[in-house]
Amino acid sequence: MKKSDHDYKLFWHKSDIEQRFGFRGARFTNVNPRFGFLVAFILTSCFFAALFLLPENYVGDICTKRGIAPYPTVFFGVWTLVILSVKWLKLREQKKALKISVLPGIHDFVISRNTADSVLQVIHSIAPEPHAYLLYHRIISTLSNLKNLGRVSDVDDILRSHAERDENSLETSYTLVNGFLWAIPVFGFVGTVIGLSQAIGSFGSVLTSTSELEAIAESLRHVTAGLMTAFDTTLLALVVALFLYLSATALRKSEEEFLDDCAEYCNRHIVQHLRMSLFEEEKE
Repeated sequence: MKKSDHDYKLFWHKSDIEQRFGFRGARFTNVNPRFGFLVAFILTSCFFAALFLLPENYVGDICTKRGIAPYPTVFFGVWTLVILSVKWLKLREQKKALKISVLPGIHDFVISRNTADSVLQVIHSIAPEPHAYLLYHRIISTLSNLKNLGRVSDVDDILRSHAERDENSLETSYTLVNGFLWAIPVFGFVGTVIGLSQAIGSFGSVLTSTSELEAIAESLRHVTAGLMTAFDTTLLALVVALFLYLSATALRKSEEEFLDDCAEYCNRHIVQHLRMSLFEEEKE
């Protein structure tokens, strides 16, 4: 008999924001780059549209009246923020698996080759897509190979191998974010170079001008405009990069703690319950 949705406790296909918008969900806490790009493009377009519609203000001037550099700065900043937000939502859903025991409600239950299927049945009763959860994927992959293992240390080695792969996957998931965090300050420096070039060019025309005082003052306005472009674009890029860097660091720390919690969960719920059972089987 097929289980209804009410019989499950975790629903990855309903909680994953990418799938809810019709995109293919990336694995675990990874983010589909196409989804991130589309959302960032829409949000950035709305942001600049709002700036043009609202009354003039300092933020609007920095983003819209300082040359071309602020536009990619804002876009890549929004794209990075979208990636971090989606990862945070996925991580929050992944952590729910840690609060549910995968062991049958039997006192002193031990896991052996004969009882491993009971644990797998519990996992499949918790979530219709257990492999979408990092913790359950790790446990299922380990227990599915239990018949080919002879010692508890073999199980522990497999779990450690999964943990290492998950750590490598975590590093890879931040590749795009790291690239954007490098690129955003570069856009600010590009704006600085453009602004200083404009200021120096305008200042040169002032030095060679023999016009009246009012004409010289008008030329100096172009000099100050170039300096404003130089300093404001750098300020915008550095502020955006700093905020995103701190956000990415906090999220990365949270993900690393989640991986540690998964390792502890597997040790407490799987490895410790394997020891006695496998020892008795070896004696037999």
